[in-house]
Amino acid sequence: MKNIFFITLIFFQANIFAENCKESIWGPDDEIGNVNLITSESVLNAAKLITKGKTYSLGITIDKDTPAYPPRSLSLQIVQPDHQHGAKPFPNMTANDDIFQGWFGIGSQIDGLGHIGDHDGIFYNCYDGKDFAQITGLTKLGIEKIPPIVARGIVIDIAGYLNKDYLDKGETFDTKIALAAAKSQNLIIDSGDVVLFHTGWTDAKLQSDPLEWGSGMPGITADLAEYLASKNVIAVGADTWGLDAWPPADENEPFPGHPILIQKNGIHILEVMNTGPLVKDNVNEFLFVLGQAKVKGAVQMIINPIAIR
Repeated sequence: MKNIFFITLIFFQANIFAENCKESIWGPDDEIGNVNLITSESVLNAAKLITKGKTYSLGITIDKDTPAYPPRSLSLQIVQPDHQHGAKPFPNMTANDDIFQGWFGIGSQIDGLGHIGDHDGIFYNCYDGKDFAQITGLTKLGIEKIPPIVARGIVIDIAGYLNKDYLDKGETFDTKIALAAAKSQNLIIDSGDVVLFHTGWTDAKLQSDPLEWGSGMPGITADLAEYLASKNVIAVGADTWGLDAWPPADENEPFPGHPILIQKNGIHILEVMNTGPLVKDNVNEFLFVLGQAKVKGAVQMIINPIAIR
């Protein structure tokens, strides 16, 4: 009787797991999510958006003083290997090297699919965290698995639509506002897009008041994350350090967009995107190009995507 009880319990737990875990449409072994939507044809179509040949750096410059989600930080040391006491290892030159100590999730970054799991530690495509999240690096969903992201990028000017210089920290914008803003720019969100939101937060606060910038941010609502997932976009980002609003509207559900996009739908998140120059030049759509550093087993990565108009 006792054995029957335990067998029933295990069966019940397995059914709950199956209900809560949705296998990827790309198959049980998939590790890259909606980036699968990038094809030779989609890249060629996105390349047609280049009309002026002007490039924009979407990454910000970072240093030890750049605010980051605690306890993230970085330290840079410049050294001259084998130059001790005036030694010259090369007959024709001297050299500097650098040592980086820090977190990859600082400044402009991409969140990999191994970043966010559900309350039970289940990640994208039903991967169980205890099986792949090793202290030496992820054995699944590592940042190195992401192929080059070359796609149509769009920037939706939320601040401009709301007639604001910037949205304040904790302020949210939902699907209705995002679609109205997109319509005002003659933009349609399509499958395979990289969607960026301009809130004005980084332009207004990062240089003038970095502590304020790092203390909060405006962000998307859960319903907007669900909508973007329904449109099969490949990445979502904003000019904020976390895409979701902070402080959160619901303390019991902080960063609601993260699990919806990453864990449930295999959509990468791009944080601290330098959207200001695009908005200033009235650039609504562009060719988005990103090739992140392939550090095996990393969860996130510092990036500098390029927008080309």
